[in-house]
Amino acid sequence: MSDQRTQVGVPVLRRDLYAKVTGAATYTVDVSPPGTLHAKVVRSSHAHARITRIERDAALATPGVVGIVVAEDLKDLFPRFGHIVPDHCILAIGKVRYYGEPVALVVAESLFAAEDAAAAVEVHYEELDAVMTAGDALADGAPLVHEEFYRAATDESFAAMAAAPTEDGDGGARDNVAHTVELEWGDVDAAFADAHLVVENERVHYPMLYAYAMEPYNAVADFRDGRLHVTSTAQHPFMVRTDLARIFDLPLSRVRVEVPYLGGGYGSKSYTKVEPLAAIGSWATGRPVKLVLDVEESIYTTRADSADVTVRSAFDAEGRIIAREFDVVLDSGAYADNSPLVLAKTVNRCFGPYRVPNLRARGRSVYTNTSPASSYRGFGAPQGSLPGELNIEKAAAELGLDSFEIRRRNLVRPGEEILRGKRGIDADLLGDLEMLANSLQSHAREDSAIGIGFTASDAGAFPVSTAQIRLQVDGSVLVLSGSTEMGQGSESALAQIAAEELGVPLDAVSVAQSDTGTGPYERTTGASRTTTLAGLALQRACTEAKQKVVAMAAEVFGLPEADIASVPGGVQVADRPRVPFGEVISRWFGAAAGEVTGVGLVRREGVTQKMPPFWEVGVVGVDVEVDPDTGAVKVRQLATVADVGFAINPRAVEGQDLGAATQGLGGALFEELIYDGPQLVNPNMVEYRVPRMQDLAERIDTMIAERGDGVGPYGAKGAGEGTLNPMAAAVAGAVAKAIGRWPTRVPLTPERVWRLMNDLPEEDGE
Repeated sequence: MSDQRTQVGVPVLRRDLYAKVTGAATYTVDVSPPGTLHAKVVRSSHAHARITRIERDAALATPGVVGIVVAEDLKDLFPRFGHIVPDHCILAIGKVRYYGEPVALVVAESLFAAEDAAAAVEVHYEELDAVMTAGDALADGAPLVHEEFYRAATDESFAAMAAAPTEDGDGGARDNVAHTVELEWGDVDAAFADAHLVVENERVHYPMLYAYAMEPYNAVADFRDGRLHVTSTAQHPFMVRTDLARIFDLPLSRVRVEVPYLGGGYGSKSYTKVEPLAAIGSWATGRPVKLVLDVEESIYTTRADSADVTVRSAFDAEGRIIAREFDVVLDSGAYADNSPLVLAKTVNRCFGPYRVPNLRARGRSVYTNTSPASSYRGFGAPQGSLPGELNIEKAAAELGLDSFEIRRRNLVRPGEEILRGKRGIDADLLGDLEMLANSLQSHAREDSAIGIGFTASDAGAFPVSTAQIRLQVDGSVLVLSGSTEMGQGSESALAQIAAEELGVPLDAVSVAQSDTGTGPYERTTGASRTTTLAGLALQRACTEAKQKVVAMAAEVFGLPEADIASVPGGVQVADRPRVPFGEVISRWFGAAAGEVTGVGLVRREGVTQKMPPFWEVGVVGVDVEVDPDTGAVKVRQLATVADVGFAINPRAVEGQDLGAATQGLGGALFEELIYDGPQLVNPNMVEYRVPRMQDLAERIDTMIAERGDGVGPYGAKGAGEGTLNPMAAAVAGAVAKAIGRWPTRVPLTPERVWRLMNDLPEEDGE
């Protein structure tokens, strides 16, 4: 890996601070209270069917079984969850909507007893016609996945993102369209009429993917004395708390969600997943309940939205974009989960970081009888960038321009708007392009083909964040944050920021995260926001704590505050030697006791007033070879540019970028969830093919661009998703150059590429 960096006028954070990098450990921690029961889910064996009867007497007779919960037992509760649309049944109510949907929860003294009893539960069904694809679901007269009509949340951060589904006159759903989003400006039709060149890509397909975090979904719930305590694998514990409070009609203060270090998330552990199941088990039995899913159950719990996108673009004679038009259809599965927001982000991101004076983009999220879709690393950008960037590559070929030149003519400049009325781009994309071009072209081979991809994501989510800093009497520091550590290194980054702001050694700082009962509020851990927004809140908390210490020192020494200066590690009192934080605290309290607390807040005001809080760009390039006999694609060279404003921890940034790029290669070349009728055929670790070490490029160049142009600490911006977003597009563009045919779907498996090379349909039967 190279150490190529671009720094322009950024402050220098002490580089000894990035010696600490949160390591990925392999361990098992049992957080279960004494007497915890084990739960097992009984899952549907149908994709779409009425539940006519559930027989549980035989299962209840199984030794060790404490209880079996079904939907009719939840009549006194709110039996659904969903932060945007509360459509997701905890246990199927009346009918099942996908193969693998939870129908009953068995709770027993041991996991073995729970599994035996689950096998003895008999569920009787009346089969219904199923819609297994978005096309089927949109057809006239298609069976309805949901007869009910649900309204989207009124929360400001979500309300503008999606329209409610279509309602019939009786208050029910009229069709299978869960949500729609439309974005338009300029005169699109006139621009196409005047164009020098119009380039169209018909229906480009992005597949269903599974995020494949090494730790599957699990939760431990303890409901007693009108309080609920849940320990789980949630990326957003405060949002999970909201769902759980609504289910049991509890005040937020009586619901505690605690999240230990996670074994990966990648968006798939965003929002509520298995926590309600564990919670109703504890509610029903009066004892703590633990639920742990296996890989197959986890795959049936959450996947990425698949997408079918058509795009056409209009260009002038110089190769400049004058109009773009997109139609996006997401297959969102049986429940909405976070797909409304994924849809909105797909529409926002599909047309790329280019000047587009005339735009029309329409998106629909569609219910189908497949496993529910939700957040996935990149959050709509991979689905939109594949067709959008392939379209740019086709235009370059027809205009006689190379991949770099067409982008030089169209990329927005620093400060220019991508989305009308939103924050201008806070990146130098032309500078990033030159870094990418220098890396790829200096090592290109004659027998391979280069493909590149650019994306810009309106990242950061909604800017609400809080942080606390606690200065201890011995001079050590405790950082409290509601953000979740899942291997991305937020613990290290937050510790570095606190150490830098307070001027204390890094080993004097400890970070406690992700506990709604003891920690400060953090809206989410996602959208690459933690370093930027939680870090900004932490800086403000440090400032408040230092101001308090100055005031305390003024009282201790009997001087005006103006005569006390805040210095690294303490205060300066007139011409005396530095007085450490701990000494000031001890002298003020009059004993070796006490602490000083600082609180920092971030909301939509000041530097974070304009949305999005920051832009996360994706800049990647590959050099590939295609085996002419088998169609196998080999990535010879991989180059990425992390435009992060300021790399608080450069090694972590490189690791995040390489990890994201590798995950992107998975979707480009290997990964795809495949349905055969109602069932997935590959929900396991063998047949769902993720990248392996042998699949990595021979040459990897991870570059960091630091120009101090972010709103976060020291000019930082988010990182960790950007290099995934355009990866499939870059690989597909390179393969197209290598074989002379344009792919219309990924992953580009050897069979699909071989079919393209031999003028055959990419899929058998097309």
